Amino acid sequence: MSEENITRIHLDGKEYILIGTAHVSKHSADQVKEVIEAEQPDSVCVELDEQRYQSITEGSKWKEMDIIRVIKEKKASLLLMNLAISSFQNRMADQFGIKAGQEMIQGIESAKETGAKLVLADRNIQITFARIWGNLGLKGKSLLLSQVIASIFSKDTITEEELEKMKNQDTINAILNEFTESFPRLKKPLIDERDQYLAQKIKEAPGEKIVAVLGAAHVPGIKEEIKKEQDMVKLTELPPKSKVPKIVGWSIPFMIIAIIAYTFIANPTAGLSQTFSWILWHGSLSALGAAVALGHPLTILTAFVAAPITSLNPLLASGWFAGLAQAYVRRPNVRDFETLSEDVFTVKGFWRNKVTRILLIVVLSNIGSSIGTFIGGADVLKTFFENL
Repeated sequence: MSEENITRIHLDGKEYILIGTAHVSKHSADQVKEVIEAEQPDSVCVELDEQRYQSITEGSKWKEMDIIRVIKEKKASLLLMNLAISSFQNRMADQFGIKAGQEMIQGIESAKETGAKLVLADRNIQITFARIWGNLGLKGKSLLLSQVIASIFSKDTITEEELEKMKNQDTINAILNEFTESFPRLKKPLIDERDQYLAQKIKEAPGEKIVAVLGAAHVPGIKEEIKKEQDMVKLTELPPKSKVPKIVGWSIPFMIIAIIAYTFIANPTAGLSQTFSWILWHGSLSALGAAVALGHPLTILTAFVAAPITSLNPLLASGWFAGLAQAYVRRPNVRDFETLSEDVFTVKGFWRNKVTRILLIVVLSNIGSSIGTFIGGADVLKTFFENL
């Protein structure tokens, strides 16, 4: 049996066999099968959390997704990002003729075949994303989104040499590689903290012989962290929410209403002009976002009407109303969910599929409304100062 990409650790009477894999490498999947069958371990740890495990093992679950519930729970943007990252991974896997995450699937299957205990060893992906997001400022968040989207929709193919290099990266980290060079603190929640979490879960796995199937980027860190006791409570804490966005979110509409009210008293005509400016900028730009996402005319109208109102309440967003309108008018059918994994391969597919089109409507309508706040707000201030 080849020992390439295999690390053996003996600690406290237990043997840990770490297999460093590439998430879209057929060789990695074959090696996982070979190692587990040869070693007959007591436990097999895989670099998955419960959510990704279900995604891999229950692909048909897409058909049960309630898109209206997703919008109401304010998860449209997060779902769209997850689908986009999945698109990147699947596109790589498709290029090399294998299924994305095949080595993890093989680990799950081999654990069942050998009677080993299956351990889902990775931290919840939502916690990881939340801790990444909490580590970035406004500029960082904007760059992150643009970098991820640019990588996802790139048509560049990946060479075998580049694939081998990816054995030293996590799947998500592969997308964000250049970004992590610009923002080194992203590495802590994405790699370092997960090394610690994975190491502790592997160490706690039952039995005396443990096989762990991991992205190769985690192996060096886990080799060191497995010797220590990790604070799992600290590693799974959600970052405290800053009060600044909430303060700013309520301050802007309060200021806008106060300015328009004052202008109305001083000059009703100017106050009326401010009101129309606020409505038109918000309504038009939010409607434009819905139109770019190819929303139904009723959806575009809903975005136009909702944006000026929701912009004055930070708890509401025009995209939610536009998305709900689209979901009622063009409700996704079973086929849309069945073809979802294929449609996210391409930019055209994102717009064609009724599910992802709804998500795009939510996101683009909200972006349009946000831009409207700055432009409309500036126009309101301009009229105010002209009438002092």
